[in-house]
Amino acid sequence: MSSATPELSLPVLSTPPAPAAGGPTTIALVGNPNAGKTSLFNRLTGLRAKTANFPGTTVEHRRADVTLGNVPVTIVDLPGLYSLDPTTPDERVACQALEGLLPGTPDPDLVLLVVDSTNLERNLFLAGQVLELGDPTVLALNLSDAAEKQGITFDLAELQQRLGCPVVPVSARTGSGIDQLLEVVQTTLRERKAPEVHAELAACGSCNGCQFSARYDWASRVSHAAVRGTAVKQGRVTEAIDRVLTHRFGGLLSFALVMAATFLTIFWAATFPMDLIDSLFGAAGETIGKWIPEGDLQSLLTDGVIGGLGGMLVFLPQICLLFFVLALLEDSGYMARAALVMDRLMHKVGLPGKAFVPLLSAHACAIPAIMSTRVIEDRRDRLATILIAPLMTCSARIPVYAMVATLLFPNSSLQRALIFTAAYALGITAALAMAWVFKRTLLKGPVRPLVIELPNYRLPSLRNALLLTYDRAWAFVKTAGTTILVISLVLWALATYPKTSVDQMPAEVQAQLAELEAAGDEAGVEHLTQQMELEHSFAGRIGRTIEPVFEPLGFDWKMSIGVLSSFAAREVIVSTLAVLYGLGAEGADDGVNSLLASMGSSKHADGSLVFTTATCLSLLVFYVLAMQCLPTQAVTRRETGSWKWPLIQLGYMTALAYVAALVTYQVATRLL
Repeated sequence: MSSATPELSLPVLSTPPAPAAGGPTTIALVGNPNAGKTSLFNRLTGLRAKTANFPGTTVEHRRADVTLGNVPVTIVDLPGLYSLDPTTPDERVACQALEGLLPGTPDPDLVLLVVDSTNLERNLFLAGQVLELGDPTVLALNLSDAAEKQGITFDLAELQQRLGCPVVPVSARTGSGIDQLLEVVQTTLRERKAPEVHAELAACGSCNGCQFSARYDWASRVSHAAVRGTAVKQGRVTEAIDRVLTHRFGGLLSFALVMAATFLTIFWAATFPMDLIDSLFGAAGETIGKWIPEGDLQSLLTDGVIGGLGGMLVFLPQICLLFFVLALLEDSGYMARAALVMDRLMHKVGLPGKAFVPLLSAHACAIPAIMSTRVIEDRRDRLATILIAPLMTCSARIPVYAMVATLLFPNSSLQRALIFTAAYALGITAALAMAWVFKRTLLKGPVRPLVIELPNYRLPSLRNALLLTYDRAWAFVKTAGTTILVISLVLWALATYPKTSVDQMPAEVQAQLAELEAAGDEAGVEHLTQQMELEHSFAGRIGRTIEPVFEPLGFDWKMSIGVLSSFAAREVIVSTLAVLYGLGAEGADDGVNSLLASMGSSKHADGSLVFTTATCLSLLVFYVLAMQCLPTQAVTRRETGSWKWPLIQLGYMTALAYVAALVTYQVATRLL
């Protein structure tokens, strides 16, 4: 091996083989994390993106079918990576897909290389490796608007000559340069020109140290030759803000304030759309009640379909707002600072700093969070993160939190926001506590230090945030809506059959009905009749059977059915209670407000309220901590390769939820 560092030669152009006849044209988006790759993907594809796994793997990617110059093209957004020397499963699959080594995935016909123009030198390390692959390549110089504001300019001719591929300045946030980028992509696809590395670099290809050093030297030379100006002002502003947001104590306080403000904003902004959705479902139930004669069909539609779906969809505005705010925070660069601040705390419980990102994404959904633990190199750390990820409050818990918060504080957005904040804090605290337990028992091992990139602060893109919100909200509706509809229909049947006539009711109930009829109280007659029919239905019998198990937690038989049904999907409890409490067309007419009113006035046989403060707090604690999501269990099985860990996850979370809810109810009953 030569002692001198080999120079990375300039690429030359060659023509690679044409794609297979009839095969689709594939464009792969590649880039470092935080380079704006996904933002550019959203700008190019809009709402046409689909999320799927690479064949034979559990690694997710987004793809979209578009048309460029009358040519159908599939654009694939590969996971972000810093080099083609992978250290995590996500990076490994991305490299295999890029190099054409992943079975079932076509070789890319063109690589769209996305780099951060405010930090070109760092991004060029990956660029050099991608250019060596020999695929037709176009380099998108993203964040060009931010670079211009920072006083950074580029000699594009020099940069293109040194890279040997077209270079186009763009801004995924504003859309600047997108049309020119598409024109260059079309031209490159037609000409199929690709860079090829000279023999000087290949001569030292067996020496990783020389290759590593050569690429960094090459990136430095290219950057110094093509970049004009430095981001001194932006760096000073970033440092000034970071003194507060990454401070040992100020950072934690800032994070808590940001989360509290997020929940308060969600409650304030979601009020109108929630009332609108509630009114629409109420009007739908009223219309069906007028058009269809009273009977099982009317009850099926108003109580089973409208009551079940309406009970969940009314909380969709809050879910969308949560996704939207988190997208803005992530796009602004704040979330990387939050990860750094939380790293100090996570090390104390035995988790690496890299676990923060999956745990943070678990607040949207535990499934992608568990899949994203592949960024954690150590298997024990990865398992610990997988086991505790479902304790983080996901979007499916929001309807339950909103229901409980409204029962407790129907007239105060601030107090409801505090309930949300407390629920999130409880989930985080429980997750960290269980991580501490696991890392000192089942999963002992050292903790790796955190290495994370802190991007410059940016003005977040409303367009990207809205697209991401739509994508996640639609996925939630498709997944949860299907499950809820099926379970709601099953519960309606269980709550409706077998039919019970007045003659079959106990004598004391018949006497009460006679008194109500004599007094002309038609509403009282209907309410008592429905109550007795429900208690004698299959649902009532099941609920009475399991009621002793949940009675110490303050749950009646209706709530017990809700808990049991929601082990498939936790958000099902809202639609379950809507079916159980909303029987009759009148219950559907007023929507969720009627449901909450019915729940709030529900009483035990002795006349005491069912939903007391203690019961509401117990229910909240149970749903914060319980493992109630079968898809999450399936993903845990797939990621760990064994049923051992999903069963441990289900067992400890169920026990933790039951004991914590029991303690909460018993203590609250005595104190409140």
